[in-house]
This record gives sequence, structure tokens and C-alpha cells, in this order.
Amino acid sequence: MGLSIFDLFKIGIGPSSSHTVGPMVAANRFLNELSDKQLLNQVASIKIDLFGALAMTGSGHATDTAVLLGLLGEQPDRLDPDKAPELLRAIKDSGQIRLAGQHPIAFSQEQHLQFHFGQSLPAHPNGMTLTVRDHAGIVLHNNNYYSVGGGFVLDEQEASTDQTLPAQPRTIPYPFDNGRELLQRCEENNLTIAELVMANEHHLARHPDIEQQILHIWKVMDQCIDRGCAKDGELPGGLHVVRRARGLHQKLLNRKAHQKDLLELMDWVSLFALAVNEENAVGGRVVTAPHQRCRRSDPCGSGLLRAFCRQQR
Repeated sequence: MGLSIFDLFKIGIGPSSSHTVGPMVAANRFLNELSDKQLLNQVASIKIDLFGALAMTGSGHATDTAVLLGLLGEQPDRLDPDKAPELLRAIKDSGQIRLAGQHPIAFSQEQHLQFHFGQSLPAHPNGMTLTVRDHAGIVLHNNNYYSVGGGFVLDEQEASTDQTLPAQPRTIPYPFDNGRELLQRCEENNLTIAELVMANEHHLARHPDIEQQILHIWKVMDQCIDRGCAKDGELPGGLHVVRRARGLHQKLLNRKAHQKDLLELMDWVSLFALAVNEENAVGGRVVTAPHQRCRRSDPCGSGLLRAFCRQQR
């Protein structure tokens, strides 16, 4: 397993790592490609085409807004969700989008962003195409991107090589592909799981200060719980589902001593999981965690883990 723990636990925005985080990452990659080719300042128009599942659930999973925010240069792990509505409103009101936050071009979501319902790109169900043209209408650059789960994105060339995930280094000191191999490596080298994973992480060198980045992820989890417990109102989607975490939080805080029982810890765990779920639903800042059964990322999983640890402090 050559993946970093920072590939597995990612800071992003809800409601979906495949339908929201991935498309924003794809938009970031497209901007980088334009920059590398020194084409950004020549762009006069952009076309966004969403296919497959990204089209079918696009608005419901905020895929359209995620792409727009990504084209503004916003990144999933840095975006302030409170500022997102203002950024999107500015695009609509001005009729312009500032690519990478610096190059304004005319933009109408109805004209330049299209949902191709019932159509899919060949490599993966979560596909999208980004195309830019110059003032003469000539295509400057285009590329297909596939959001393959967990916030991972492949472009057309990478997808054509039958990769299921972006290439990852495999030359780690203690390689393993499953839990049995992990325990075997620990026994062979007289290491705990934590020591072995940390040794691999230092070799991968994804962050200069690993422990500080882990604490940052921990902090984002905490903030997500706090925000979820403090906010009220309705969840998006038009079903008029009312947020419940804030009310439950107040009930637990006001619970009298004689009302408490041995299962109170689970009440708090359930509350924190609900708070994270509701933050995820409104596009808040969450930490996604791996979901083995469906091979997706699951913000609820990180919420449950963080909630239990939080109550043990």
C-alpha cells in the first residue's frame, strides 16, 4: 500500500468526494495545464461538459458549483465554505468568471455548463470535459477528467493506461496490501502499527511536518463537529429537511444529572456523527475517510472516529 495517510484522510467540502471534491480538483488541474502551456491569458471562453453520474446528480451533489469554484482557483482543502455563496453569486451577477482568480472571461452557467444526461465518457461513469477557446473561437486546450473516488482524479491519458488511481510510489520500507500483511510486517520488524505507518509516511514525504498536518486534520474534524452543532435551518435539495444536530446538542447540554445513563457516550457519538453528516450535506468543510465496502470516502466515518476520540479526552 503506497498511499499516504493524507491520501486516505482528505480535507475537502461536501457532499461528495467523487462528485464535489474530484471535480474541483479536476478544475484545478486544468488551470495548471493552462498555466504550464502559458495559455491562460489567451482564453476568451470556457465550456464545461458533465457526463454520467456527474451529470445525473450534478446539482444535487453540487458538482456544478464545485467546478466553478475550482476554476476560480479555490482548492477543496482551503476553501472557506462561508465564502462560497458569495463567490458563486459574483459569477452570476457579473456574467464573468475569473480563471485562477486573475483572468476574467464572459460566463453564463446556462450557456457554458452543460449536463449530458444519459451520456457517459468511455473510461469512467464520473466524467467531465473542460474546453477553452481564444477570441477567434479556436480551441486552445481541452481535456477529459474522471473522478474515480476519494477525491482522486485521472485525466484522459492516465485513464487510457487502465490506472484505477493516480500513480503512487511503491518503494516504501514496509509495504503491505492488506491487514494480514500489515501485522506480519509489524511482527517481522518489532514495530507497532503506528510506528510502521509513520516510517512509511516519512519515506513518502507528502508533508514536511507529518505530525503537524495530522493535528491540522484533527482540528478540521473538531471544527466540523462544532459548526454542525451550532447551525440550524434546512438542508439543501428542496425536500425541506430541517437540521437536527443543534437541537439535539442543546438537549444533551441541558440534560440533568439524574437523566444520565451509561449510554450517554453513544448519544454524544451519534450527535457528532449527525453534525458531520449535516455539514457534509450543506457543502461544509469535512474530512473524508475511506469506506471499504463501496470504495468511496465517507465523511461520517471520520466524524464517528473523531467523536469517539473527542469524548475520551
